[in-house]
Amino acid sequence: MGRAGLTVERVTVAGAELADEVGFEQVTMSQVARRLGVKDASLYGHVRSLADLRGRIALLAADEKTILIAEATAGRAGRNALVAFAGAWREYAHRHPGRYAATQAPVQSDPVLAAQAPGPRRAVELTYGVLRGYGLTEPDLTDAVRLLRSTFHGFVALEAAGGFGHERSPQHSWVRALDALHALLEHWPPSREGDSA
Repeated sequence: MGRAGLTVERVTVAGAELADEVGFEQVTMSQVARRLGVKDASLYGHVRSLADLRGRIALLAADEKTILIAEATAGRAGRNALVAFAGAWREYAHRHPGRYAATQAPVQSDPVLAAQAPGPRRAVELTYGVLRGYGLTEPDLTDAVRLLRSTFHGFVALEAAGGFGHERSPQHSWVRALDALHALLEHWPPSREGDSA
């Protein structure tokens, strides 16, 4: 396809598709240009640098993942919301491994673009919404958000890397992990802010 058809959105999507195929950290401007059938220099009229492109991929992925989670959790509360939220997270990670990786680490991005992107902000709102259903308030909300993110990301990262070698299906362990998280969230331990770890 020719240069005339290029837009920042098409360049970003091409980069995101490439990330899913080769890995987020392996995306280069040259590979994206080849994918689009243009010279490398043509991309710089739409994105400033590789860092800019990666930032845009991360924001696109955050939007996509958030939409999937929002649709899954709509009208749900408590354990049902938690399971739907976790399931959508895992589904996105399986379906779009490169894009998912882009959402898991700070990426250099245009501050104005990042501030206007709804995905990251909406993701926080959805996560806090699920946890408020358990009656949590700050600072417990933030601690619980970090627990969920660590659990979900740790599980899908190990799963993607083939890290679950036991004969028991990872799906069984996933369900039990969500049962355990639900039980913990329903009986969240009191804060020990003054205690040393």
